[in-house]
Amino acid sequence: MEEISNFIKTIMKSDLDSGKTETILTRFPPEPNAYLHIGHARALVTNFELAKEFGGKTNLRFDDTNPAKEEAEFVDAIINDIEWLGYHPANIFFGSDYFGKTYDLALKLIKAGLAYVDDLSQDDIKVYRGDLNNPGKNSPFRDRSVAENLKLFDNMKNGKYPEGEKVLRAKIDMSHPNINMRDPVLYRILFINHHRQGTKWCVYPMYDFAHPIQDAIEGITHSLCSLEYDNHRILYEWVIEQCFGKRDFPKQIEFGRLNITNTIMSKRYLRQLVTEGKVEGYDDPRMPTLVGLRRRGYTPEAIKAFILASGLSRINSTIEGNMLEHFLREDLKLKAARLMAVVSPLKVTIDNYPEGQVEYLDAANNAENEELGKRQIAFSKHIYINRDDFALEKPDKHYKRLALGLEVRLYNAYFITANSVSQELEGNITEVHCTYDPATKSNSGFNERKPNGTIHYVEATTARPAVFNLFEPLITDIDDETISLADRINPNSWVKAEGFLENPKPHFEEGEKYQFIRDGYYAVDKTSTDDKLVFNRITSLKSSTNK
Repeated sequence: MEEISNFIKTIMKSDLDSGKTETILTRFPPEPNAYLHIGHARALVTNFELAKEFGGKTNLRFDDTNPAKEEAEFVDAIINDIEWLGYHPANIFFGSDYFGKTYDLALKLIKAGLAYVDDLSQDDIKVYRGDLNNPGKNSPFRDRSVAENLKLFDNMKNGKYPEGEKVLRAKIDMSHPNINMRDPVLYRILFINHHRQGTKWCVYPMYDFAHPIQDAIEGITHSLCSLEYDNHRILYEWVIEQCFGKRDFPKQIEFGRLNITNTIMSKRYLRQLVTEGKVEGYDDPRMPTLVGLRRRGYTPEAIKAFILASGLSRINSTIEGNMLEHFLREDLKLKAARLMAVVSPLKVTIDNYPEGQVEYLDAANNAENEELGKRQIAFSKHIYINRDDFALEKPDKHYKRLALGLEVRLYNAYFITANSVSQELEGNITEVHCTYDPATKSNSGFNERKPNGTIHYVEATTARPAVFNLFEPLITDIDDETISLADRINPNSWVKAEGFLENPKPHFEEGEKYQFIRDGYYAVDKTSTDDKLVFNRITSLKSSTNK
């Protein structure tokens, strides 16, 4: 992995060099209400890699303080995603582990005159808070006594009031220039079953109150979060100081979000696609979720390299989606064995080759990595080529494939010349008749003439039928908020093509990755069987247009 160099690393190094801290402890705090996507990967990779850079550790802490949309399914999925990326949290915690301690600290603030129970409605609280140009005004319930606030808060905990009737608010400053400091809500009433706590609690802390407390309890040194929390840092520090006393750590540091072109980076929109049946599920290969990318065939190494190369700054950034594909190609080019497959098959008959004879020729599994060894590929009178590799007439001087009267080289086999075609009444070509030159066998040293390019093939009698899932971006990159998500879905985002694969082995395991020559990188899909192979095209080759 490349060495990290960014402003957060500089801060951490300074804190270590100055003796402010002897170690680095970060945390990754996902909310268990969705599957992780590629945007979350920036925070995940950043926390784990920066801690590792200094010999520190990272906790995984589930932010489960809002039980309305939280499910155990998401907890398990997040843990699996982190393990798949190759990270191992020092500890796995849940925000709900600290509900008792958080409640006690709320009592501490009430007793110190720094929190009160408010009866204003949510809408009224918003009105009383003011705006950027106008200060807020005090709630009529702001000056309740400590004793009354303690009693009311206890009643809230014991379920004596309906949802929305009362909240606990910090007592700070309703004229503060930062609106987040204008008596923020600390607790609200929710009668809902918690995925871990059940019905034990009916009051739940707000994120801005719970999160700094959790960081402080765990001893987090650097609390890394997205830029949207920049204006919340002052409240983060206020909570820690009032609850634990003034201290250097935890220290909140914000960084910019990562956006990728043609990619949905919203949990809400991804959930909408799933619930409305627009995709197969969260692991749909078109989805930017980590489970979707994993099913499609992306590797942990490629994702981590992409995140680190995207850099880290104090501003939000947008990156072209093909940058992720670049790192995938770089990761797989020496790892993946190469096979021949035809996605859109066209039958070719070599008229002067003996009927019924099958010849086997040596081929490297990866010419750039001899350690992957060799295999034998079949050749006979009947083969398949890609339909795009044939034209009746050579369209232009740049065309380097097969056409009537032209000769091409077949990978690891012979030169063939196209002589005639068979066509349906509609004009569709069903078969190309060719002749081969036995003297041109691969590795024979023949170099007397130069063919019109090199194409690949699959021998027909040993070929294995396969389905090839071909993908484009799931949504069109239209910058128009009036166009609905459903109307932005690319109708060509998933095309299933039926073709053939050379037959190098009897069984393919789910997730195995190959480079299909002159096409792209593919992975064995979870739906694949020995009787019906299914491959996902992860990405095309860098130069995917064959001329």
